[in-house]
Amino acid sequence: MDPERHFWLQFSDAEAGLRLDRALALRLPQFSRTALQGWLREGRVTLDDQPVAATRQVKSGERLWLNLPEPVLSNIQAEEIPLTFIFEDDTVLVIDKPAGLVVHPGAGCRAGTMQNALLYHAPDLAALPRSGIVHRLDKDTSGLLVIARTEIARLALIEQLKTREMGREYEALVVGTPPARGHVEAPIGRDPRHRTRMAVTAHGRPARTEYELIERLGRFSLLRVRLKTGRTHQIRVHMTHIGFPLVGDAVYGRAKTRDILPRQALHARRLSLVHPKSGERLMFECPMAADFADALQRLRKEAV
Repeated sequence: MDPERHFWLQFSDAEAGLRLDRALALRLPQFSRTALQGWLREGRVTLDDQPVAATRQVKSGERLWLNLPEPVLSNIQAEEIPLTFIFEDDTVLVIDKPAGLVVHPGAGCRAGTMQNALLYHAPDLAALPRSGIVHRLDKDTSGLLVIARTEIARLALIEQLKTREMGREYEALVVGTPPARGHVEAPIGRDPRHRTRMAVTAHGRPARTEYELIERLGRFSLLRVRLKTGRTHQIRVHMTHIGFPLVGDAVYGRAKTRDILPRQALHARRLSLVHPKSGERLMFECPMAADFADALQRLRKEAV
């Protein structure tokens, strides 16, 4: 019997009077509240062999028996796809994702993704939600991604994303000449006119992007961009919103700039995080992808 899945739980005076689902969420932060509520409905939490309702108030000193299901292994197939590992230990992996690689399977893309590749290189990830992937990059964005190898690490990294303790810095080539330094603070949500796109919208989720100029290249600018939130397509949407779309961005930018780079000019250059096991702050950096670097060299020559 797995002691992490089948065990007694006794409540204290401090928890007396709380709803059971709330008390369980506080005591078992490694599980989502949605999962705990589902297990309560399934009768997996019992008192004297009888299922207990989620709304029941807990009492000091009472002991409940938890019979939680075993984790469902991923049904994503492992594939031998090359990956570049920047860092690897028994807790986390850091990968330099190439442009053109989808992070995880979805509609119309069930194979050939980074998740398929991860399961080949680290089969133990099959026991974790999304194989330990805690954040993502768009298909055509290159650069650093961190993957958790344990459930405790996964939850810790998700929390670092929420509290902004995880730092993410990008390089972006944009059309135009923005100020030397600035920020965009505008909510992002689903575009009501184009449901496959995101947009700045009054009913979106709060989002903040900070940027500073690295280099001017004629009518283009290379920026250093820092994410303070993690919304879908955030940098691409925010830069277009203020009039400086990314070069090569077929969705939010200008089609003719794809002659310079046939994908959005965005690279996740730096990543910092607190190691979930050691508590040490780690900083990673990876060089710009070759196609992006080549595009910059051509623009530098033209700008002379």
